[in-house]
Amino acid sequence: KVLSKKASTRVDMSLMVYLGFLLITFFILATTLSKPSSMSLAVPDKQNKEEPQETEPLKASKVLTLFLGKDNTVWALDRIAADDDKAKTDLKKVSYGPDLRTFIFQSQGQVDREHGKDDKGLSQVVVVIKPLKSSTDKNMVDVLDEMMISQVKRYAIMKPDTPVDSMVISLVGESLGFRPGHKCQG
Repeated sequence: KVLSKKASTRVDMSLMVYLGFLLITFFILATTLSKPSSMSLAVPDKQNKEEPQETEPLKASKVLTLFLGKDNTVWALDRIAADDDKAKTDLKKVSYGPDLRTFIFQSQGQVDREHGKDDKGLSQVVVVIKPLKSSTDKNMVDVLDEMMISQVKRYAIMKPDTPVDSMVISLVGESLGFRPGHKCQG
């Protein structure tokens, strides 16, 4: 009888592990890691001048006022002064996302049809954002994102502290003012 040698059935995996680590290292170094993105926010310079600059008064027909409320809702007054009698009936409830974006685009379009664009070709709509006590920071970020997406160049973040605001807010059924920690100059 001839005895045959049986080959070993053990496979050396050390080269495969080495190759795996080389591939992992290559892909980690070759891909770009996601960089945190930030939004630029332009704020006016502090003016030390004692004399106020004369500007043209802002017409209510160019202003969209957004009250950021609870339960991810936005209360909007579109081209109506808050002290107008129509404010009580024309206060609209809008949700974030596509509904708010569509609402902003419609308001922009209406202002552009009524007043045209300015000499730089920009829409003359002005959005006034008033976060209520019950709104969250996420709500503020969502609205600022909508300003960037809809290319609104003129917007202001203000405290809802006027008597007219309290009248509108009483219609909504929310409390007046900012949450603690909100820092905003009106």
